Amino acid sequence: MHALSCPVCNALSGFVPRQCPQCGTAVGVHLPSRSLVVVAEDGVLIDGRRWVYCANRTRTGCNWVTPAEVGPESIGLRGRCFPCSLVRRQPDPDDTIALEKLNSTTRDLRMLVYQLVDLGLPVEPFWRTDGGLAFDLLSSQTTGRPVTIGHANGVITIDLAESLDAHRERLRVDLGEAYRTMLGHFRHEVGHYFEHHLVETGDGATEYLDEARELFGDERASYTDAIDRHYTYGPPRNWRDSFISEYATMHPWEDFAECFAHYLHITGTIDTARESGLMLSSAQVVFTMDRDIVPLQSYADEPIERLLYDWKWLSTMFNRVNGAMGARPLYPFEIPRPVVRKLGFVHRVIRESAKRARTVDPLVGAGAVG
Repeated sequence: MHALSCPVCNALSGFVPRQCPQCGTAVGVHLPSRSLVVVAEDGVLIDGRRWVYCANRTRTGCNWVTPAEVGPESIGLRGRCFPCSLVRRQPDPDDTIALEKLNSTTRDLRMLVYQLVDLGLPVEPFWRTDGGLAFDLLSSQTTGRPVTIGHANGVITIDLAESLDAHRERLRVDLGEAYRTMLGHFRHEVGHYFEHHLVETGDGATEYLDEARELFGDERASYTDAIDRHYTYGPPRNWRDSFISEYATMHPWEDFAECFAHYLHITGTIDTARESGLMLSSAQVVFTMDRDIVPLQSYADEPIERLLYDWKWLSTMFNRVNGAMGARPLYPFEIPRPVVRKLGFVHRVIRESAKRARTVDPLVGAGAVG
């Protein structure tokens, strides 16, 4: 993710603090410029428009700013920043236990939306368009009812209980997963949203759908039957030859969503490495490496193979660092050749869709919504 620095002293600040940790300046995340801005009590004037802190500043610790005069007022969301305005349902104000988990969850949601907008993906909110993107953030621990993480008709449901490390780790072990995080859930489920809007029904559907079915399988296959088969018999024995994870083997929709999530994992981590000044010198590495690894400012016009080559060596380094601390690998996955093709398809859909997204939106800036 981008390294957001204080506009006064240039210290690293980020997506969470409302004050610069070094100089104490009040700051907020301004999405259109992908930067931190200095925020006074009455807001900040940017290009003739006044921006103020998100209405969720106190409730969830949000440090983003939003246009003072813009918002979906008719449904009570006026004053929320763009990511917070996508939350359709959340715990009741008196559900203090669930609300404690909302802070970290909405932080991950803001990181997700930042990355989607930065990639240029068309993020159309539910309050503007039927079937638009929405999030129901609910807790199975306080409602007494199961909360199924998933996507349906633009609505992504997340169980706030998974923000608890012990609960999430127990599920990871029980399900035999190599990786399970709240941000990972967001990235996977939004993959379902974009497959529907970009591949199955969007402007590029006639171009993408046949290729998607060739790579991932026919999405019209019964999803219910696929679930029953997966949890009864498990994945195919040789699943590692063609899939990024066991869960990807269940149904073509899940295969696409897993690949979409991994594309966000990879690009987000490479961006973080690049903005931290990380490079790998083949002259300094003690094992064989073909060339220096210098992460690019953008891989938009590069083939997927270039992105994945850089990622191969960067993830090797990250995994070795985690191992040196006695931790699990940061990226515990292998990418076989069929998955390279799948990621290449996701890469093309994202980059071409970004070029088609031209509408200027005051909440997110030019080229992010359309």
